[in-house]
Amino acid sequence: MDTRARSIGLVLAFAGLLVIIDTTVTIVALPAIVTDLDTTLPRGAWMTTGYILGLIAVIPLTGWLAGRFGDRRVYLAGLTVFVLASVAAGFSPNVETMVALRVLQGMGGGVLNPLGIAIALRSVPKDYRGRIMSLVGLPILIGPALGAPLTGLLIDAASWRWLFWINLPLGVLALILCLRHLAAPQSSEDHGRVDWPGLLMVTTGCVGLVLACTSIGDSGRVTLTTGVAVLAGLALLAGFARRSLRITHPLVHVRLLARREIAAGAVITLCFAGGYFGASSILPAFVQGVRGDPVSVAGILAVPAGLAVGLTLQIATRLIDRIHPRRVIMLGTGTALTGAIALGIALSLDTPYMVIGALSILVGVGSGATLMPTTVAATSNLDGPELPQASTVLALFSQLGNALGTALVASTITLLITARVDGLDTDGRGGLAAIVALEQAERAPLAHQLASTIGLSYATPATLILVAFVATIWGMRSSAPERTSRQLIR
Repeated sequence: MDTRARSIGLVLAFAGLLVIIDTTVTIVALPAIVTDLDTTLPRGAWMTTGYILGLIAVIPLTGWLAGRFGDRRVYLAGLTVFVLASVAAGFSPNVETMVALRVLQGMGGGVLNPLGIAIALRSVPKDYRGRIMSLVGLPILIGPALGAPLTGLLIDAASWRWLFWINLPLGVLALILCLRHLAAPQSSEDHGRVDWPGLLMVTTGCVGLVLACTSIGDSGRVTLTTGVAVLAGLALLAGFARRSLRITHPLVHVRLLARREIAAGAVITLCFAGGYFGASSILPAFVQGVRGDPVSVAGILAVPAGLAVGLTLQIATRLIDRIHPRRVIMLGTGTALTGAIALGIALSLDTPYMVIGALSILVGVGSGATLMPTTVAATSNLDGPELPQASTVLALFSQLGNALGTALVASTITLLITARVDGLDTDGRGGLAAIVALEQAERAPLAHQLASTIGLSYATPATLILVAFVATIWGMRSSAPERTSRQLIR
């Protein structure tokens, strides 16, 4: 790659680092924020859920906005909204205000990932797309390692509010770098009006599915209301897909899914993101609810896996410029599946944290060799307006998988605890919330039963990752562009 391409990759990486760190620090700082705002843990968890819902709400608009105003303008606008909402969140007087600002922050950050990928891929020849994505993926390596120590330092030295305020100087620097290095905006074209009915359908459908799964996780029961919400969500998404095939200027170009590699990429990102992020939410429940250890222990356990994701991503994204992407992605999904199954078997009251951390690294390695390489592979033969359109499709599937996978695993844990653990007084709360609230003396006689139950919940992410593995075998057959022998040697 030339100097200009490297500069673009590093600038996009710096802007993306703000989003990754912000997500990390919010999870780690949740107890401090909940205590200071005088709220409950389930209500505080909506800071993360609201952020994800904000992402999902804006992603379908990203392709239309980029086509109408230019990807550079929209990227800068999204970064500006993200930074300003972050600063405002630092002044939140209560949890309701915080959740609302986190939704707005998610809407700003939601355009950065698909547009950043499209800008990066467009800036280099096809044979170098894997390499520039290794630069764009640097935040995944740096974020988990930097986020946890930064959180502890700022909370101990000042306040959790500085976790949001620090984004102001960093965000201004990112905006200056983007203005300097990203290409000048192209003249806008007429891409039709916004499909507002379609936007309402896809947003309501996605949010309905996530809220229904979250409700099951909170209450521990599958009610008529949640069943209707799931069916309504699926019907709205099906109606949106049908509408998108029939109108001239759809928000999400569903027609692209007729191509095998893009359809496979969508299934892989949906299922693998759901399995990976869902599996990541199990260990905090085990650490706090079974072992009775503080959440900081779960944070420490997540660091090696996060570093494994970033390091593997650096290797995998370079490899797919040289060998067929299917080999890399099959290795990634297979490794993650092995790790998830092993964690489900090994998780017990007596299992050392070192063993649990080592098995979590397997899942992290699998993620690094799957998610971003899948995006590169699925879009490897695309150019022009199809590139941001496909990036939007894959980003929507990825974020929906993230939200649904986390909610499905929480619901699985709650339902299993409610069904399998005898003598647990939930006091009207979901099983997961109930075990976290237990005193040590109350937890001790239930600990072995709780450990085996939470270990069994790994069946959900393992099943999702298995589907991603099968989709890799089925769909990633012809996604690699032709390479000459000289390019392969290089």
